[in-house]
Amino acid sequence: MLEEMVIDGVEIPEDGERADPADEALSRAAHGDQRAFAELYDMMSARVFGLVLRIVVDRPQSEEVLQEVFLEAWQTAARFDADRGRARSWLLTIAHRRAVDRVRAAQASKQRDLTVGVRDLADAKPGVDDEVELLVDGGRAVQHLRELPEPQRRALVLAYFGGYSQREIAVLLDAPLGTIKTRIRDGLTRLKRALEATR
Repeated sequence: MLEEMVIDGVEIPEDGERADPADEALSRAAHGDQRAFAELYDMMSARVFGLVLRIVVDRPQSEEVLQEVFLEAWQTAARFDADRGRARSWLLTIAHRRAVDRVRAAQASKQRDLTVGVRDLADAKPGVDDEVELLVDGGRAVQHLRELPEPQRRALVLAYFGGYSQREIAVLLDAPLGTIKTRIRDGLTRLKRALEATR
């Protein structure tokens, strides 16, 4: 039987299997050891982030998920059972679940936006159809579009030529959703007036 020894700072148990420092760090973290949890983070954060980024794709959202994973790991460390698996696998399982949840939430949000958009079109006030029709009036509309104030012009271009939803435009322009709605409405009103004046 092999004697217990340490090679490169890693303990080799008698059965010859290398001890995983992540298991030890998580075990200590489960007893409230913040330093051990910091060690676990240092050991695993790059690998966890890589997994999350492959699933979520969006880097800022992946960074948020990374934080959620380690917060959950800290809060539930006491539930980790070393007899049932390794700390690395446990942490990566949490990461995978959280990443998939984030993707599903994003898809559900997109679907809600689409549903609301369709409902808004169905409930549209008289005159909106006319305003949209004016945008189709090609060259004249483009010329008058250039004359709009920059914020209104950008919002309209992104909405009608870029195909972005109002919520997506708000993110792209780093502006509140209500502001984007106002810019689009006011821009359409100005555009309609300009086109009517040149008929």
